[in-house]
Amino acid sequence: MRRPQRLGVLAGIVLLAVGGASAPAAAHRPGQACASRPATTTALHELTTTHRLAGAAIEVHGPDCGRWSSTSGRADLRTGRPMRVNERIRIGSSTKTFTATVVLQLVAEGRVGLDAPIETYLPGLVRGNGHDGRRISVRDLLRHTSGLPDHVDALDWDRVDRWRYRHYSSGELVAMALAQPPPGAGWHYSTTNYVLAGLIVERVTGRDIGVEITRRIIGPLGLSDTYWPGDSVRIRGTHPCGYALAGGERRRDVTEFAMSYGGAGGALVSTLADQDRFFAALLGGQLLDPVRLAALTQTVPADPDRLWPGARYGLGIISTPLADCGGALYWGHGGTTPGFRTLGGVTADGRRAQLVVNDEPASYESWQAVSATLHAALCEAR
Repeated sequence: MRRPQRLGVLAGIVLLAVGGASAPAAAHRPGQACASRPATTTALHELTTTHRLAGAAIEVHGPDCGRWSSTSGRADLRTGRPMRVNERIRIGSSTKTFTATVVLQLVAEGRVGLDAPIETYLPGLVRGNGHDGRRISVRDLLRHTSGLPDHVDALDWDRVDRWRYRHYSSGELVAMALAQPPPGAGWHYSTTNYVLAGLIVERVTGRDIGVEITRRIIGPLGLSDTYWPGDSVRIRGTHPCGYALAGGERRRDVTEFAMSYGGAGGALVSTLADQDRFFAALLGGQLLDPVRLAALTQTVPADPDRLWPGARYGLGIISTPLADCGGALYWGHGGTTPGFRTLGGVTADGRRAQLVVNDEPASYESWQAVSATLHAALCEAR
């Protein structure tokens, strides 16, 4: 998901210094060859000092050294509680990968046609103002080539307290999007695409997308800290507070938020470890057969904001080259919700990393620093 006056598209912004930001706390397996992670730990610490974000945490897995993690800054600015690695967080647009996986499973079952028009499943829903569901395929939804606007752009982010606890139905979100002018030809990131994908799942299965994600992915993979929040505005269990800017440069706690506005495109709560397990399982062929996995990773050019040069979008998944260490691709997704920014991915040779900051980057440079931290981790992973 995204916010119109904020930097960053893929996913789906602090001049106030973080008092007493802690130095990185790291844990890794013993062994001289695996002990040094200077680029990652330095970049992580700079997120909470130079870029003044509240807190940051990263979990890394290398094929030789195993799992390694590091944290910096605060999970709670009021109490001073330090950031921890495996607490629950909102993962925002990484939800899209879960939804796309469910749709592709239904394609494999012969219940959804990837190139069928969405009119087949949602008759009459997408019509008017230049939009026509008879000319948009399911594949178009999943790779953001539908030409549909993003309902998130229509939300009033300057007066977020007026609606942050409100429930939005999928129909309301689609109507908000269709009231906007078409964004133009070509690739256009729109969470509305995934609201519609969720509705297709509901029409085909008779069950809500949250139920299908739970029974098809969360349960089978044992993702015990991942759940669909429904209308609950709180995060269950231990979690960092999420901070965002309000009224210019004033940081505030926005941890409580009704995520129906994101729905199938951004509602899930998870942890870094669960996200790592999910993406590793997905790319490892545990959730999709070879034909559907190949469809998932068939990409088109993306990233108009140029935060990730060379990024391409598949079906709910992004490929990005690691320019700093040979250009190898990593596959994953990022997420931006009020108070949380997540980013992560998997390389073909088994390197994996998941990153979260519980704050809103205040500048383009800060957004770049978050991405650079993940890249440093994937380059150092062994």
